[in-house]
Amino acid sequence: MVLYGYLLLHGAVMTSKLFNRSNANSAKPQRSKILPSLNKKQLGNLVPRRGNKIAPVIASAFLKAAGWRTVGEIANIPQAVVLALPHTSNIDGVYAIPSLFALDLKISIMGKHTLFKVPVLAQLLHWIGIVPIDRRNKGSVLQASIDKFKTGEPLFLGLSPEGTRQYTKNWKSGFYYLAVGAGVPILPVALDYNTKEIRFMPLVYPTGDIEADLPKIYAQYQGVIPRHPERLSQPLQDVNKSAE
Repeated sequence: MVLYGYLLLHGAVMTSKLFNRSNANSAKPQRSKILPSLNKKQLGNLVPRRGNKIAPVIASAFLKAAGWRTVGEIANIPQAVVLALPHTSNIDGVYAIPSLFALDLKISIMGKHTLFKVPVLAQLLHWIGIVPIDRRNKGSVLQASIDKFKTGEPLFLGLSPEGTRQYTKNWKSGFYYLAVGAGVPILPVALDYNTKEIRFMPLVYPTGDIEADLPKIYAQYQGVIPRHPERLSQPLQDVNKSAE
């Protein structure tokens, strides 16, 4: 935890210096006028929490130094499939991960179950939020993920449907069928470099009709600018063009 704090604070200082040096003559980001600021006190009692008192303080200091903020709303629910978009750079995690720690929000991601065979490593992975998935479980990662939700334990499972940091023509549809199979809503989250915001957007409850539901999700990302706009996935490019 001490090491984590040091790295986060060091990153905050370096990011702040880099930002100020490279953007000294640029205008301030155009902040969202619709979505309110979001902090950990606004999260309900059902939302998965990390339960750490120090990390939110350090992470909030990092985001402030870097000029980023978290906005939107997180419904008071215990389970959801969380979409992290757009994802065009490794740098995305520099802002996205601290935003979760600042909220004391626990969003898990999938990892191979074999990584958990080492006790000390297993404890670290659980603390980070890695969920062990056995690919042999009923023949598919999808079913194994659905089974994790079926336990009834609080779980926000983060996925990136673009599947790559490069341009892609289509999203991977696994996240949608996971939400349908588990009977949980989809929580779209955007990383917008134009406004320097991590944006938690309204829930989408899948109906089972993917052709009808995907446009509802795409529409929420209208106007979101990634670190590398040329890598923006085709569905999000299309939704931006339709708004012009």
